[in-house]
Amino acid sequence: MTKMTYVEALNIALTAIADNAEATEKLTALREQIAKRNSTENRKPTKAQVANEALKAKVLELVDTTPHTVTEIMALSDEIGALSNQKVSALLNALVEAGAVVKTVEKRKSYFARA
Repeated sequence: MTKMTYVEALNIALTAIADNAEATEKLTALREQIAKRNSTENRKPTKAQVANEALKAKVLELVDTTPHTVTEIMALSDEIGALSNQKVSALLNALVEAGAVVKTVEKRKSYFARA
């Protein structure tokens, strides 16, 4: 069973009350507003997302072809070392998703290297 969205619920309501023109008009307008609000095409990145992009670039400079742990990467720079281990790990995982960094796991320990 999938979760029903507001847009899907409005579509069902519109088909059920097709004979009432005023309700159909209001629900159609509401459906368009919700669809527009849910679209992510025209959204600007948040302050945190912009800051994270700059941090990702700095982390990427530190990563080379030799695999290193998050702690070892943090020790290479004072600025990155000031961040939390979880933050650096999240930045590295975002770089892995982007394909810029390769993650390998050996004995439950993650190592990161440039792709």
